[in-house]
Amino acid sequence: MSQPQTESSDRHTQILDAALVCFAKRGFHQASMHDISAEAGISVGLIYRYFENKDAVISAMADRHKREIHEVLKRAQQAPTLLESLEILFTAHCCEDAPQLVSAFVVDLYAEASRNQRVADLVRDVLQTAMNGVTDLIARSPEADSAPRGLKPHELAELIFAVSRGMLMRDVLQPQEMTAAERRTRQLEVTRRLWSLLFKSENEPAYA
Repeated sequence: MSQPQTESSDRHTQILDAALVCFAKRGFHQASMHDISAEAGISVGLIYRYFENKDAVISAMADRHKREIHEVLKRAQQAPTLLESLEILFTAHCCEDAPQLVSAFVVDLYAEASRNQRVADLVRDVLQTAMNGVTDLIARSPEADSAPRGLKPHELAELIFAVSRGMLMRDVLQPQEMTAAERRTRQLEVTRRLWSLLFKSENEPAYA
């Protein structure tokens, strides 16, 4: 990759990272391009060289999140068991620098989607990408045949996502002093309980 392309990619990332902070702290409507430029430490004019408006920034954030989902799913697919795959999915973001900030952003994103059709379409597209990946992951696993009440892979994926989204919402209210290790431990505990409920047979011992 040439130097100009690298610089452009770095600047693009810098702007999106700053936008995440601004949207999480102020919400979509209150955060302005000037706020994003101040957070990024660059001029507003420079931001407009990369993004036409705030909607374009949000679209780029959605595209980036889809790429991140594909990367996490790729790692999960390489795990030897479904439980380990789910552990990867549930802990993918718990060790980020500012997990509560990310959670606050997602909460506001869902709220905005309820009143903004363009944002709703973006969110729906991202969620569908994730749902399809998890459904395929479950369908390929031996555990899919032992699911309770004959639940289909896509139905199991919906239950997993319901729990995952609920945990994310709770993150907003978690004490800020919670360490990455503590956050990961909590997520793993929830993942193992969920796996046990969905896939463990009655005669199988609980996960140690």
